[in-house]
Amino acid sequence: MFPFKYYAPTRVLFGRDTELRVAEMIQLFGGKKVLIHYGRGSVLRSGLMQRVTDTLEAAGIDYVMLGGAVPNPRLSLVYKGIELCKAEGVDFLLAVGGGSAIDSAKAIGYGVYNGGDVWDFYDRKRVAAGCLPLGVILTLSATGSEMSDSSVITKEEGLIKRGYSSDYGRAKFAIMNPELTMTLPDYQTACGCADIMMHTMERYFSGSGTMQLTDAIAEGLLRTVMENAEILLRDPNNYDARAEVMWAGSLSHNGLTGCGSDGGDWMTHKLEHELGGLYDVAHGAGLTAIWGSWARYVYRDCLPRFRKFAVNVMNVEPTGTDEAIALKGIEATETFFRRIHMPTNLRELGVNPTEAELADMARKCAMGVGGAKGSARLLHEADMLAIYRASL
Repeated sequence: MFPFKYYAPTRVLFGRDTELRVAEMIQLFGGKKVLIHYGRGSVLRSGLMQRVTDTLEAAGIDYVMLGGAVPNPRLSLVYKGIELCKAEGVDFLLAVGGGSAIDSAKAIGYGVYNGGDVWDFYDRKRVAAGCLPLGVILTLSATGSEMSDSSVITKEEGLIKRGYSSDYGRAKFAIMNPELTMTLPDYQTACGCADIMMHTMERYFSGSGTMQLTDAIAEGLLRTVMENAEILLRDPNNYDARAEVMWAGSLSHNGLTGCGSDGGDWMTHKLEHELGGLYDVAHGAGLTAIWGSWARYVYRDCLPRFRKFAVNVMNVEPTGTDEAIALKGIEATETFFRRIHMPTNLRELGVNPTEAELADMARKCAMGVGGAKGSARLLHEADMLAIYRASL
């Protein structure tokens, strides 16, 4: 077990109609002028935004609005949000939506608070000294950004997707009403479930450092998400299943499932970032398309963890060699992804990179991680390219 710091300061309001308490929460943290940041209109069509603005107006809280956040949120919109906040004297950010709106809002907060070019933080040229305070009304269970320290932004120039993590970017509060996720298409729900699983699996496949309790939490979370993902395929309006997945999404990425490890592997995410940057694919689907190829490439170097995962999460019978058990666990995971209609290779994802594009993604991935990264197995550019090739 490694020493660890666990910091999860976000205040959570969970349950039906909790969005009606948004003004109360903003006032609790001193917000006077709010930027409401959201996506492409679903929060407007559903009536959620009207309920939110009515609540703010009744409390006398001034606000301005900025829509347009998209999957793989864009740096250009972040710049627009920064300028809007400065012009309007915004002192609080409210993200209404999923991870895209939340991550974009965090980047806006970094840009307003610190000045200069906000991309410097994502490009590892500067470290943030603070962030405008942020609250969240969550409408998609997926990224866990509502309780995490991370934000991922895509720079259109060069199609570069990069993440930045800082405790300053943690939301002050997160409002989670599972009913708000019931209007999602099945594909988005499944992508979200896959992303939640991956946030836990990235931490689980650690080359060193484990805790029995942390492992039990991670394994239980994974089993819970899998069970309820299949329930939601049959019954999309099942409130209890929505609630289980929503809470799992937050716990999967607030640091809890990595306590005592070396921090985890994270190479499936880093590899997917290049796919998302180049092809603008849904993040969860990109992760499942690459994971099996990554797992088969590294499992021998992390065999005890892959065996434990196979037995405790995927219910593989613990008979035969450790290698055979591990491989059955990988196969069972891919079978589950297919059951919820997620891709398990790039062809199923709908992309067909050329050799030159594969090489470019590997080069940019290696550059983005500083040359090499990985806990299950340390991966260099040549390894990254081999995994991309295997995922075709």
